[in-house]
This record gives sequence, structure tokens and C-alpha cells, in this order.
Amino acid sequence: MLRRVRNFAASALCVALLAGAAQARGACAVVDFLTLDLTGAADRDPVEAALAFAYPSLTIVDGAVQFDNGTRLPIGPDRDLPAPDRLDDPTLREQFSQTYPLAFDLSLRETPWMDPGRARNDAFFRNLYFATKEAAARTLVRVGYQRGATRAAFKVTTRNCVADQLQAALDEIRASGAPMDVYFEKTGGSFNWRPIAGTDRLSAHSFGIAVDLNTELGGYWRWSGRPEGNAGAYANRYPPEIVQTMERFGFIWGGKWHHFDGMHFEYRPELILFSRLAH
Repeated sequence: MLRRVRNFAASALCVALLAGAAQARGACAVVDFLTLDLTGAADRDPVEAALAFAYPSLTIVDGAVQFDNGTRLPIGPDRDLPAPDRLDDPTLREQFSQTYPLAFDLSLRETPWMDPGRARNDAFFRNLYFATKEAAARTLVRVGYQRGATRAAFKVTTRNCVADQLQAALDEIRASGAPMDVYFEKTGGSFNWRPIAGTDRLSAHSFGIAVDLNTELGGYWRWSGRPEGNAGAYANRYPPEIVQTMERFGFIWGGKWHHFDGMHFEYRPELILFSRLAH
């Protein structure tokens, strides 16, 4: 047991040092979260382990996350709330109540309120990223996809290596040789400090961690006219190659949600890692 704990600490320290060194020279060490070595994680609370490996700047002590700005946020319990109630003000642990499926299988989303990733603790994101639009805007850079005449640009944050991770994913998609250009036409955008439609909760787009690809090919549950909790069928037109590549670099896909957002990808590597640890 002691050896495994030491291995976990050593692995986490290594990730932190790599990230710190990369940030210091103005670049990030790109991470493949589907193959990242998780040595020692099996002996930790899986929520704590997923957070620690996803965000090396975090310190996790006595059941709480400490951010680099000094703020301390308890991970808290899973209160076993109904899914609609959990969306309003989830604890950090409740962000993991629904395990994000790594398989390209859309059958799970047929269950009402099966939306792994939609529950977001507002204090977590405001401390991990930004509390104001102005602070977010100062970190934005353009990340692009270009192949022939097809060009798409997204404004995302450099915090937590989001920009580098997204560029690595887009480069791999472009280099795959598959006919992917159409998914980068008529894109829906990226950074936008705003609440989620129909709520007062900040969108992931507010933090510069989300992008929308081709809006005409990616359906959105609100456009269907269906009521919340009964979003209905999702006629997906996005190929597994795009989704799985984005997941490798830490971006979950809204097409796996009951309340589907088929064009939407957001940087949530902790959910990718938690899925690996949960199996």
C-alpha cells in the first residue's frame, strides 16, 4: 500500500513538473488522457485522483481542492439528488455522479437526464479558470483547423493547456486523411461569456473551454421543441473518429447527453480520467 501511495505521489509530481515546465516556456506538454499513466490512482478516491491528474496545479488535501489562487473548495458528498436538482448547484463530487461513456454508444443517452458533464460546480470553474469575462478574455488565443479551402478558428483559453490540447486534437483530425472538412464549416463558435439558454448558470463557453463545430450537422435538444427531461431521439451525424480524437485530448462530447448538443465539445479531462478509473 505504501509503495502504491508513493507511486501515485511520484506520478502526480511528474505530471505537475512537466506541466509547470511547459507553462514556463510558454507552451504545454500535450497529454493523451486515454493513455496517460495513472499509476497509484487505484489507491485513491477516484474523484480526487481524476482531478489531480487532470489539473496538476490543484492540491487536494483532507477532502478539499485548493486552487493556485489560495481558495479552498470541499469536494463534498454525493447527496443522491434527482438529476434535475443536481444541475442547479452540484457539489464537486456530484459532477462525477454520472460516468461519461468512453465507448461510441449513444444508447445510454436515451435514459432521461443521463447527461454526464452537464452538472458543473460554478465555484470550481470560476476558481480553476476565471471569475469575470475580462479575466477570461486576457487569456484567449486562436486555435484553428485548416485543410485546403476549409478554415475554422476558435478562441479558447491558454489556462490548463486548453488551447494546446485543442490544437493537438484538430491537427490529428486534419491529418487523419478522413473526409472531415464538412464538420468545420459553419461552426458555432467558442468563447462567449453567457448563461446556458433557459438558465442562470454560466456556460462552459464562458471559460474558453468549449467549442461548437458545424451547427447544421450537430443537433441541439432545445431546437427540437421537446420538453426538458424528454429530449427524444438524436439523429447523430458526427463520426466516431472526431469524437474519439477529441476525447483523447480531454474534450467530452455533448452528443452523448440525453439533452443532446451534438456540435459541442468541452474540456473536461477529469471526466475522461474518472471513466477510466471507474472500469
